[in-house]
Amino acid sequence: MLRFLHSIFRRGTKAGAVPDALVNKAIERAVDGTDPWIRAVFGYKKKLRPAVLHAIGHVVSLVDGTGPVLTLDPQRYDEDTYLRTYFISAAEMGQFLERDPGVAQLRGTRGNGRHAATGLLLMEKQERLILGAEISGDLVLRDVPQVTVSFEAHRILDLNGKEEETRYQLKRRAYDHLLRIALGRITEIKTRRGNLEKHRTLLDSKLSLLSRGGFGFDPRTGAATDVAGLEQQLAKIEAQLLEIGKDDKMLEVYLAVVADVLGHAEEYLWVGKETLVVDRMGIKRKEPGPEARKVNLDVLCDAEGRKLVVSLVNIPT
Repeated sequence: MLRFLHSIFRRGTKAGAVPDALVNKAIERAVDGTDPWIRAVFGYKKKLRPAVLHAIGHVVSLVDGTGPVLTLDPQRYDEDTYLRTYFISAAEMGQFLERDPGVAQLRGTRGNGRHAATGLLLMEKQERLILGAEISGDLVLRDVPQVTVSFEAHRILDLNGKEEETRYQLKRRAYDHLLRIALGRITEIKTRRGNLEKHRTLLDSKLSLLSRGGFGFDPRTGAATDVAGLEQQLAKIEAQLLEIGKDDKMLEVYLAVVADVLGHAEEYLWVGKETLVVDRMGIKRKEPGPEARKVNLDVLCDAEGRKLVVSLVNIPT
C-alpha cells in the first residue's frame, strides 16, 4: 500500500526532485492521516504541496544523517563502548535479543535467520540522583550526590535484511509521525471548540429562559442571576470561537495545521546530539578517563516532549 514512499524516500532524494505523481500521493496520505474532509477545501493540494515537499526533504536528511550502524552482538560487549553503555551486561543484551518481537519474527521466517538484519534501536535514558562514595586523594567521601545513567525500554523497529529497506521504512515512519502530531493538534482544536460550543449552548438556553420567563433568581440556588455576567461570558466564548475559526472556515483551519506541521517539520521532529561520560558503574562524570568512557548519542525528539536515544543496529547471523 505504501510502496510509493520507497520512491520518494530513496537514498539521495531531494524534495524538488520528487515527481508530481508521488508528491500528490504524499499529499493524499497527509490528508488521509489527519482529516479527509480537508479535501473539501478549494485548492488543498496546491496549498499543501510546499509543506509536503519540505517534510519529505527533512525526513530524508533526518534518517540518512543517523550515525554509524552499531553491531548488536553480545560477543563484542566487552570491547564496544556503546554496547557497555546501552546494556548492563552481555547477558542482558542476549536476553533482549531473545525477547524482542521483531527479532523473533525475523528469525522465525524461513531462511532469514541465516542472514544479518538492520533495524533502529530505541531506548529511554534515565538519570537518577543517588548518594554514593567517592575517593578524593587518600580520603573516601561518603554520601556524595551522584547521577546514575541507565538505558531502559529497549526495542527495535523496522528490522529488515537490507539496511536500505530499513531506512525506507524509517522515513515512512517519520513522515507518519509528523502526521500524527498534526492530527493531535487538530483533535485538540476540535475538543476545545466542542467544549466551547457546549458551554455557549447552555448559556444561550439560560439567557433565553430568563428572557421568556422573566426570572430574576436561579431556581437551583435561590441566588440572584447575573444576566449581565452571563452575557459577558457568552461574548467571551464567542470571541474564543472566532479566534479558533468560524464554522464555515474550520476545514481551512485544519488544513493550515497540517501545512504548519509539515512545513516546519524540523520544529516538530528532530534528532539532537548529546555527549555522555559515564564510568563502569554507570555514574555520570564530567570528563572522560581510564575508568570513564565518552559516547555520542543521537536523541530523537518531537514537539510533544518525547525523547528517545536511537541507534541504527545490525544483528549478525
